Amino acid sequence: MDTVSIDEVKRMDNPIIVDIRDNYSYSISHIKNAINIPYYNLINNYSHYLDKNKRYYLYCSEGNQSLEISKRLNAFGYDTKSIRGGFITFR
Repeated sequence: MDTVSIDEVKRMDNPIIVDIRDNYSYSISHIKNAINIPYYNLINNYSHYLDKNKRYYLYCSEGNQSLEISKRLNAFGYDTKSIRGGFITFR
């Protein structure tokens, strides 16, 4: 499965959470300890940001972009999961 719920992520020890929304949205509010790598930065330069030996949990606003990019990154050999429903499920 390419997705995981926010509740599952909250129960994990030190997950690497990546907010793929723009810098402005991230600066207003984000999931605690999430790092911000905007969508276009990540898709155009994923090898700069990600390590194939780590698992990443990605989220966007509603879950669609993060699911799309997660599938793409997994096809390139990365271990990613999309947080179902995106940031709106966190509120």
